[in-house]
Amino acid sequence: MSARAARHDGNADDLDVEEALALVKEHPGRTRGDHTPGDPAGAPRRPHPHATDWAEARALAARAPRRAGRPDPVAVPLASALGLTLAAPLTALTDLPSFDTSAMDGWAVSGPGPWSVRDEGVLAGHAAHPPLTDGEAVRIATGARTPPDTTAVLRSEHGRTDDKGRLHVTAAARPPHTVSHGQDIRPRGQECRSGDQLLPVGTLVTPPVLGMAAAAGYDTLTAVPRPRADVFVLGDELLGEGMPHDGLIRDALGPLLPPWLRALGAEVTAVRRVGDDEQALFEAITASDADVVVTTGGTAAGPVDHVHPVLRRIGAELLVDGVNVRPGHPMLLARTADNQHLVGLPGNPLAAVSGLVTLAEPLLRTLAARPAPEPYTLPLRDAVQGHPYDTRLVPVSLRGDRALPLLYNGPAMLRGIAAADALAVVAPGGARPGQEAELLDLPWASGGIGVCFT
Repeated sequence: MSARAARHDGNADDLDVEEALALVKEHPGRTRGDHTPGDPAGAPRRPHPHATDWAEARALAARAPRRAGRPDPVAVPLASALGLTLAAPLTALTDLPSFDTSAMDGWAVSGPGPWSVRDEGVLAGHAAHPPLTDGEAVRIATGARTPPDTTAVLRSEHGRTDDKGRLHVTAAARPPHTVSHGQDIRPRGQECRSGDQLLPVGTLVTPPVLGMAAAAGYDTLTAVPRPRADVFVLGDELLGEGMPHDGLIRDALGPLLPPWLRALGAEVTAVRRVGDDEQALFEAITASDADVVVTTGGTAAGPVDHVHPVLRRIGAELLVDGVNVRPGHPMLLARTADNQHLVGLPGNPLAAVSGLVTLAEPLLRTLAARPAPEPYTLPLRDAVQGHPYDTRLVPVSLRGDRALPLLYNGPAMLRGIAAADALAVVAPGGARPGQEAELLDLPWASGGIGVCFT
């Protein structure tokens, strides 16, 4: 959808806060009793009475996949499992450690000292060493299997050998010639026994989870597969490279959406540009076998906005048709098949981001069986102007225990979100300095690019 068409259409999301406030002033003859049923007395009449409340839209998106159920669990190699969710408990396949090991570099000793020291030491990964006898010691490395009949491990810094090669405990560490039984030995099964449950179903696979699984003997994990997502970027006015010119603009959403969707747990299976043509869009959507189809633009009612007509053609169930949020009001969510959903994002970049966090994130979270993030609030450092009747999502930077609202937060702008750590949820009417606001963390701020964008 072109910027000109969006501006012409009354359902477009180009109204900024100042324009919305001006709408209120355009009805000077309205009395306090002249209001839409359900609206507070004296509140301005909503131009989109059938749009969904922002919080309810998020809840609907989270519930949407449950009718068809989640995809069947799959066995995934450890190298590919980061960011997935366990679909089966992680159970210990062996004792950990699976044999008594040295916790330190030093000497394995047997009985009280001083000890005679064997010539050949014990290294990690080597075959079992012959048993020690009373009064014997052997050099040992961290992680090496302790010889049978080892009493303790004496750390390197706590022992010394005399000119006859006899090992003694240094008096500074302990009374001469003594060590505690089991000192600096990791006994077999100290961390877990074979059959113990290490992690439950629903655990997010993080780097430490991968390490634990490997230590426990796993080569694969039973996990919920990544939901597959196809991205269709709509519009004749978009350029894939070079400088904007002659009414053409660079496509910002093509580079932005795939990594963001991956951060939300999706496997992006296709990214295509589709022109402003209803038949081309119909063919693209009906040919997709992805779990989620994401479109950009074309969700309003302008002359080249084809998403609604195509959804009607394919008999889709419209779950959300507009959300009371700015930017991003004309976003939508539809069930195109029992096992497929379509998220229609507005064409303006920040409005599309709003659609991602409002509809795509909860939808993909449920499909991927990821836990919902814990909600939290921080006080706003500065006042934020509110919309008369819609929630606003405002990019903020986190500064200590406060959230700093950022400039350049219009629907078509990316400058603010590019510097942001989170989006602040601002209720209708705005927020004063110091007022608490709910924050939605952005993927790169909450998990790190290396972890999230996999």
